[in-house]
Amino acid sequence: MTLPKAVPLIRMAAPEDIPALPVIEAAADGVLIKELGNRALPAPELTTPVEPLFILVAGTPPQGFARVDEVGGQAHLEQLSVQPDFGRRGIGRSLVEAALDAARRCGYPWMTLCTFAAVPFNAPFYASCGFEEFARPGPALVALRIHEAQLGLDDLGPRIVMRIRL
Repeated sequence: MTLPKAVPLIRMAAPEDIPALPVIEAAADGVLIKELGNRALPAPELTTPVEPLFILVAGTPPQGFARVDEVGGQAHLEQLSVQPDFGRRGIGRSLVEAALDAARRCGYPWMTLCTFAAVPFNAPFYASCGFEEFARPGPALVALRIHEAQLGLDDLGPRIVMRIRL
């Protein structure tokens, strides 16, 4: 019998973790690019126009991370990335749960995110974490969606806004 591998400790990112995050994101984006028919994604630095509220990492060295920003007065899950070699072990879900807990402790009533509707490890995954499609986002999320569309993300597949009450 094979025992499941334990999820690594989820913690706030330390300065020494930051250089690893673009590497993790690029590796995870490789899986997403294949799912989207090998169409290129915009450069990550173009998609995050604000400073992060916090960044959580899984493991030492990091095997995955969750970046949370503040958008429209709400916590916003800007990025969730897990090294593909560590995928399907619960790391992504653990990062989402830790991000929700951290945002709740900061006093945010909602967490939002923008994602691809049809990619199995995007909207369906977030729905399994309790997020629901949010059809009428406020001005800040609308502005973020316009920014994403201008970057070409909407050309890669349908995108939606989702949210969860904290």
